[in-house]
Amino acid sequence: DSSLLLQSTHNVTVNARNSNGEVTGRLNVGPKMVEFHSQQFQINSKDGKPLFTVDENEVIVSALENAFPIGCLFEPSKNVRDCATVRFPPLVFRLESPTRSLSMDAPRGIHIKAQAGNIEALSQMDIKLHSSDGVLLLDAETVRLPKLPEGARGGSGISQGLYEICVCPDGKLYLSVAGVGSTCQEYSRVCQ
Repeated sequence: DSSLLLQSTHNVTVNARNSNGEVTGRLNVGPKMVEFHSQQFQINSKDGKPLFTVDENEVIVSALENAFPIGCLFEPSKNVRDCATVRFPPLVFRLESPTRSLSMDAPRGIHIKAQAGNIEALSQMDIKLHSSDGVLLLDAETVRLPKLPEGARGGSGISQGLYEICVCPDGKLYLSVAGVGSTCQEYSRVCQ
């Protein structure tokens, strides 16, 4: 019922071993770094719920209410700036809320960047992009809409494999084989 104090001028290492004497986990506390070697590392709340979990495939920061605040506090009157930056390269970073919604709010914008990979947005329901005071800009070498329905051939001319993107009165998009003039028809079968 008393504290155990371990002190060293270099480092302190604690090993966990299995029944064969093999090291299965190691905690090394040094003067400039704390290292942990194991298959999984987990930080739990007082009531035993996981707050932070790391294994060789992923890092999970659990969305528990008021349990693990990450962010930046700035008080101009006191000139205090207290920021927490979370980086997990080259591991996968997953931010999830398995039972509730998840939101990111920033008054000066949110920037999502993938230096060497793709960005995917998957949804069972709708994905909405809304700009209240601006434009939606798709800036890419190629923009593909592979599942757009194709309307009936609507005009004369040689298409040369080109298509026109048409918009129905309700905002629905469809493809029409390109012609000399516009081949979009306001009352196309696709729009009904």
